[in-house]
Amino acid sequence: MNRKLGTNGPLVSAIGLGCMSMSGAYGQSDDNESIATIERALELGHNFLDTADYYRIGHNEELIAQAIKGKRDKAFLSVKTGQLVAPGPNGAVGPGPVSGHPDYLRHAVLYSLRRLKTDYIDLYTQARVDPNIPIEETVGALADLAQKGVIRYIGLSEASADSIRKAAAVHPITALQIEYSLWSRDIEAEVLPTIRELGIGLVAYAPLSRGFLSGEIKTPDDLKDSRVNMPRYQGENFYKNLALVEAVKTLATEKGCTPAQLAIAWVLAQGDDIITIPGTKRITYLEENRAAERVKLTRQDLQRIEAILPAGIVSGARYPERFMNALNR
Repeated sequence: MNRKLGTNGPLVSAIGLGCMSMSGAYGQSDDNESIATIERALELGHNFLDTADYYRIGHNEELIAQAIKGKRDKAFLSVKTGQLVAPGPNGAVGPGPVSGHPDYLRHAVLYSLRRLKTDYIDLYTQARVDPNIPIEETVGALADLAQKGVIRYIGLSEASADSIRKAAAVHPITALQIEYSLWSRDIEAEVLPTIRELGIGLVAYAPLSRGFLSGEIKTPDDLKDSRVNMPRYQGENFYKNLALVEAVKTLATEKGCTPAQLAIAWVLAQGDDIITIPGTKRITYLEENRAAERVKLTRQDLQRIEAILPAGIVSGARYPERFMNALNR
C-alpha cells in the first residue's frame, strides 16, 4: 500500500522502515541481520527507509548502502541531520546540541551521500529546530541543496506550527517527521491541522511507543537500553502504562491481530496523508508490522479505542526534560 507524501510529494510505502535500532539504539544488533531486514523490506515494497547521519555516527547510513547496492531505484531514502553528538561516559556518545547552520548542512549532506554511496537523497530532514539559527536560513540552505539536485524533498522534524509556517514560506516542505501514536497525540491540537492546511505529509515515528505497545515488554527488567531514562517507562508510570497495553491487547485479540498491528493500523487510520515508520532490526517483526495494512478499523472500532485510550491518558513524558526542551520549537 502506497500513499502520497504531502500534496506535491511522491508516492511512498504507507509503512516504512525505521532503521535506528540497527545501530545499537535499543540493545545489540547484528549487521548481517539488519541488512537482510532492509533487503526484505524492499522485496515487500516497503521502500521508505528512514535513517539519520547521527545514528552511530554514520554507521546506519553505511549499513543501508550495503543493503540497497544495485537496488537504489527501489529505495526512498529519508535522512535526518542537524542533531550533533557529544561525548558520554565510558567512551559512549549521546545527543549534543542542534545545528541548522547552512554551512553545517552543506557539509553534512556530502558526508551522507558518501556513506550511502548515492548521488541524491530523496527526503532530507532537519532533525530539530536550531534555536540559534532562524528556520528560514536553515530551509534556505536546504532549498539550495534541492536546486543542486543532491536532495529531492525537504522535511522538518519535531517543529512547532509557527516554525513550520515560516519554513513553508521559504520553500515547500514535503513532510514533517514527528512522534505520533496511541500514546503520543500532542500534535493533534495545533501541528497536525497546520501541516494539513499547508499540504505537508506526516511521517509518524515510534508508532509502537518504542516497542511498549507491542505487548512484549512486561517488566522494567525488559528494558536495558536508553528507554530506562525516559519518564514514560519509569517507576509508577511504567505500571500505569502497562495497564493500557493490556487494553490494547484485548482490542487486538478481538480484531484478530497483534497489539503492534492494531497500534500501527490506528496511526494509518488517522488520515491518508500519514505514513508511519515502525523501527525494527529483524525480518520477523518487519513482516508482522507490514501485515498491519490488512487490519481495517471501522468507525465503531476507532470510537471504542478513543473511549479506552483517549489523548493524554499515557503517564510520563516522551523524553527526559532536557530533550523535551528541543521539541516543538
